[in-house]
Amino acid sequence: MKKYLVLYKPFLLFLSAFFGTYILLTLCYHFFLNGFDNNKADSITQFVAENTEIVLSWFYHSIRVEEVLNEPCFSVVFQNQNVARIVEGCNGISVIILFVSFVVAFSGSLKNTLLFVFAGSILIYILNVLRIAALIVLLYFFPKQNHLLHGVFFPLIIYGSIFVLWIIWVNKFSKYAK
Repeated sequence: MKKYLVLYKPFLLFLSAFFGTYILLTLCYHFFLNGFDNNKADSITQFVAENTEIVLSWFYHSIRVEEVLNEPCFSVVFQNQNVARIVEGCNGISVIILFVSFVVAFSGSLKNTLLFVFAGSILIYILNVLRIAALIVLLYFFPKQNHLLHGVFFPLIIYGSIFVLWIIWVNKFSKYAK
């Protein structure tokens, strides 16, 4: 047994770092969410909804994001039509937690790891807001394509972006880059 532990030590260290970070950050996030009333959206989701409204207002005048009473979500009224709802799952935090966990598991120097986690998280947040804005516009024009747009195309964009960031991290900055 000891032979296998020694043989697979790098893999086991990767798994423990990944899952340890993922579990810790997920627990912290759930603790954060528990601080909010079940009938009110959390502050991160609110910030994402507000930023989405700002981005869309650059191109369209008829955009309004409203908090739904007694529900933890925001309603998006685009061109005077209720097009979508922004809920906690839309805020991108679970995706950022996944990104951070992978980077920590393939860590490099502390400075590089912290800088890449910070820059990558900001980039993911911005891409997520742009993704939601584009999804709202496309759902307005193509409402029958909801499943394709929301369930297939846009997850590919966000997860594809994270995959590219991971490739950059592993090849350029992690301790395994050499």
